[in-house]
Amino acid sequence: MNTVEARSSVRLESADTVRSAAATRWAKRTFDVAGALALLVLFAPVIALAAARIHLHDRGPVLFRQRRVGRDGEHFRCLKLRSMVVDAEDLLPDLQTRSGHTEGLFKLRDDPRITRPGVWLRRFSLDELPQLVNVLRGEMSLVGPRPPLPTEVSAYTDEMHRRLRVRPGMTGLWQVSGRSELSWDEAIRLDLHYVDNWSMLQDLVILARTFTAVMSGRGAY
Repeated sequence: MNTVEARSSVRLESADTVRSAAATRWAKRTFDVAGALALLVLFAPVIALAAARIHLHDRGPVLFRQRRVGRDGEHFRCLKLRSMVVDAEDLLPDLQTRSGHTEGLFKLRDDPRITRPGVWLRRFSLDELPQLVNVLRGEMSLVGPRPPLPTEVSAYTDEMHRRLRVRPGMTGLWQVSGRSELSWDEAIRLDLHYVDNWSMLQDLVILARTFTAVMSGRGAY
């Protein structure tokens, strides 16, 4: 093979790689939109019932909007059914101080900010159903790394920034591997493994494991 033929071969292989990557992204996005629409229709009665219970409990807002970091560092408002008291974020610094928390993901097994409706919402991860809207907007995916807070990203190492190469997900490898029972380092390791080894088959396996994880309630607090 002469030099011209070799260069042509490289260009063709590069073009094939680009087309393959584009087709893969299209397939994942199509799956996300179709799945999110189907799940929204399926869980619409559950969302409506939960919204009514949240509002009747304390007359506060039904939705909780929190700034998160998505793909390529883009910020977006992550949606959840509110499971905590209205001023939960104002109470957070004091809770972190009293618990001795210094870095990573902050979770309390018996968080005093969680409301009575919030207990069962979190038990079955129903508080995250509004994120289906985030999926339809293109801000999230059905499966992917957990969407981090800006404060978490500010503490990322160069390696950790690989988490931001893909859309964050409603569920993911760390969520089906123990959720809140995992350490910060374990969660990061699992998310990076997902990013580096992504495939549609892996997404389907994670979605199947999500049902088992939700029903077991392991790490749900």
